[in-house]
Parts: sequence; C-alpha cells; structure tokens
Amino acid sequence: MRIRRTLRFSLLALTAVPVAHAHPGHGPADLAAGFSHPFTGWDHLLAMVAVGLWAAQAGGRTRWLLPLSFVSAMLVGAAAGIAGLAPAGVDSLIVGSVLILGLLVAGAVSLPPLFGCSLAALAGAFHGLAHGAEMPLQADSIRFLAGMVAGTALLHAAGFFGGLLAARHSRAIVRFAGVGVAAGGLALLLG
Repeated sequence: MRIRRTLRFSLLALTAVPVAHAHPGHGPADLAAGFSHPFTGWDHLLAMVAVGLWAAQAGGRTRWLLPLSFVSAMLVGAAAGIAGLAPAGVDSLIVGSVLILGLLVAGAVSLPPLFGCSLAALAGAFHGLAHGAEMPLQADSIRFLAGMVAGTALLHAAGFFGGLLAARHSRAIVRFAGVGVAAGGLALLLG
C-alpha cells in the first residue's frame, strides 16, 4: 500500500514539470539557474533519473561510473557547444537518449562497464552540447555549468537511491520506472 502511495505521489510530482527541450531564454545563466535547469523539462529530468536507476541496477564500480561518465561527458559536450560545435538536431538526440536509457532500465540490461559507460557518456554529451551551444554569450558559463553538474548529480542520486529503495520491495518496480522513462521518451519523440 505504501509503494502505491509513493508511486502516485511521484507521478503527481512529475506532472508539475513542464515539457521543455534545451533552448535559450532560461533566464540568467548563473549558479542557481544552472542548478535548477535539469529540473525544468521532462527530457532532462527523465534522462538524469534514468541514469541513476540504471546505476542502481548495476553492480560493482559501474554503480558510480555510469553517473560519472554522464556528468563528465556533459561538461565536455558543453565546452564543445560553447565553442559552436553542436550539430543540428541535438534535441532529437537528447530525447532519443531518454528512450534508450528507459529501455535499458526497463530491461534491467547489464552491459560490460566500458560499453555501458560509453552509452551514458554519449547521452551526457548530447545534453552538454545543446546547453553549451544555446548559452547566452554574456552568461557566466562556469557558474552555470557548476550548477548544472550539481543539479544533474542530485537527480542521478535520486534515481540511484530511489532505485535501491524500490528494489528492496521488488526489482519489478525499478523496471516499471524504466518503462515510464521510455514511454516519456517516446512521447517526447512523437510530440
């Protein structure tokens, strides 16, 4: 009964998140704006939580390597985006990564660490590219990116610890959350 209440509350909380892709006009690009940015759209929120859920399913060092790979590549991607190297259609790549991450969690897919971390890094790089490319020229990019790393890490941790807690009751709950992430990614792709 408590699990159902928790799931209902989680779904209700998620409905408050606006559907948004990476785009300019998020307001001031400072530490607070960077921190809050991963919470401002479904594509961000779902991808970050999915990485945490996937890490909770993983074993050994992969548990911390998946989120670390995502965040590290996100920073490299942001630097490339700031330098003007973001490819056209990067928003579609971000949304595609949400779908893939959700499917990996839903299938409880265990990949060799190098391959899994490469996939997490690729998803992180897409996020970084978009936000670096669309950052206003007058932005304090170091502070914004530091805030974005902190917000991203918090969502990874929420997915990770939520996944561990849910798995105590049933691993199927974590997989069901992956189905939800994948469904969200599909909805964003079709929307």
